[in-house]
Amino acid sequence: MERITHGLRQLLRFALLEARCCAFAVALVGGIGVSNLLPDLPVARYDLLLCYGIALTVLARVLGWDSARDVAVIAVCHLIGLVFELVKVRMGSWSYPEDAVTKFGGVPLYGGFLYAAVGSYVCRAWHLFDLRLTGYRPRAMAVLATAVYLNFFSHHWLPDARWVLAALLLLATAGTWVRFRVGEEEHRMPLALSFALIGFFLWVAENAATYVGAWSYPDQLDGWQPVSVAKFGAWALLITVTFVLAYGTGSSPRRMPRVASRSS
Repeated sequence: MERITHGLRQLLRFALLEARCCAFAVALVGGIGVSNLLPDLPVARYDLLLCYGIALTVLARVLGWDSARDVAVIAVCHLIGLVFELVKVRMGSWSYPEDAVTKFGGVPLYGGFLYAAVGSYVCRAWHLFDLRLTGYRPRAMAVLATAVYLNFFSHHWLPDARWVLAALLLLATAGTWVRFRVGEEEHRMPLALSFALIGFFLWVAENAATYVGAWSYPDQLDGWQPVSVAKFGAWALLITVTFVLAYGTGSSPRRMPRVASRSS
């Protein structure tokens, strides 16, 4: 009975830490949902959400949720996300149907905050869970993450290589463990499993975001439909880009000396 009680306490601690990691993302999606319910807004909703995203970023910095390094990672994620959005919207993968002043190439500038929220989650997880990596191959991961990002563009004109990239990522992460703390206890899981789990919850979050009108896929324009399960795999791949960015910029000052890396 004592072991069960201890296990439940650890699970609760883990859930609370995860909630703190997701604070930026939850606040962002929540704000999008509320804005969708407000009648007769004095400005375009997408413009209002851009101001809201900036305010959230400033607040997170002031409250100490994100360090200066974290904000830099989040800003890069925002910019990379905007480039991603510009290409995918142009190709008709999804759309932002409402008008806005801060909308270029069919993409409102607030759209980058959806990727910034993922960056915030990764950075906060590194701090709050005291993450450490063993057996990590930084050069191989950087190359594969870049290939994953580019493939999301190139598959519109060239054969889709996501399954090949997924297999290569499994090879590159073989033997790589993420060690993390919950309370005083240390746990670990394979890095590939962490990508899969994050990808799944990002797919769940994407369902919530499209439901409250963050953006719309073609089959959602006449009414909301659940996001394709295939997007789960896409997110599991795309999270590697954010992960490599956070690692490469040293988003957690305590982390860098404690990583045991293998050569790629």
